[in-house]
Amino acid sequence: MRKVVLLYNPIAGKNRNRRRADVEAAAQVLRAAGVRAEPVATRAPGSAGEQAREAVAEGYDTVLACGGDGTVHEAVQGLVGTDTPLGLIPLGTGNSLGNDLGLARDPVRAARAILASEPRRIAVGKVEYPERGTGRESARYFIVIAGAGVDARMLYQMNVAAKQRQGMAAYYGEALHLFLTHRFQRFEVQWSDRQGEVRGVIVTQILAVRLRQFGGILRWLAPDAALESDDLQLVLFRTASRVSYCLYLLRALLEQRWQTPGVDLVCARQALCRPIAGESASNIYAEADGELLGGLPVRFSTVPEALTLLVPKK
Repeated sequence: MRKVVLLYNPIAGKNRNRRRADVEAAAQVLRAAGVRAEPVATRAPGSAGEQAREAVAEGYDTVLACGGDGTVHEAVQGLVGTDTPLGLIPLGTGNSLGNDLGLARDPVRAARAILASEPRRIAVGKVEYPERGTGRESARYFIVIAGAGVDARMLYQMNVAAKQRQGMAAYYGEALHLFLTHRFQRFEVQWSDRQGEVRGVIVTQILAVRLRQFGGILRWLAPDAALESDDLQLVLFRTASRVSYCLYLLRALLEQRWQTPGVDLVCARQALCRPIAGESASNIYAEADGELLGGLPVRFSTVPEALTLLVPKK
């Protein structure tokens, strides 16, 4: 690690006034270790991927995403398929990847951990979907989680200004509102296991998970998920029971493995979600790493050895 770009969103999150200072504090730690470190603000929503590619072309050998899961998600789009390592300084509203990696929220401590990290080649998730409005086929990569159902509906209805003011409280408030009022719509999922056997199920929600430890109230959302695996762990909600949803979230919070009625966990290489014949799917959306994508049909899969990630030594 000799020349590092630190990408950050200058207007993201509740602590935007402190963001530049936090990024500069991380950069100073790197400089003290003899690393050339350059903070660079993102130009616009979604620009971090393009800026990551530009940095690589300009000779930077490492990209650090300074923010939350949204900033990481954008940077991943520009680095998949390259040899350039991606590291994280967790400064965002949602820091699931940082929690899984055991990184401190303090930028100085996180930068020190980056200096002692190891590059690992990992698989990433991939979502193929029709874009909203145009219906054009598109694809995104994800490193944390993707889903279809009520989780994406929450993002569709999310008030961006409230998120900026309230952080995770906005997510939890919208989730509670949806939980009390949302009519769970069913759709079909076909998934294939490691042996290629295809199975099908009708669900109201699917989560395709790459992390084990999310932190917060979700914590152990999918206990067998792992960045080191080439699989997705699918959480399949076959139920519209609000009680079952609550029990599963309680299970995740308490880091337990008890069986929840109507909820299955399976390991899969890919999963196809599509409407049930004769039923409308107009209100069913997909998301990846907290970014709203489009509607059904949607395919989740993995791309092995697609990204180099800087993993702190335990």
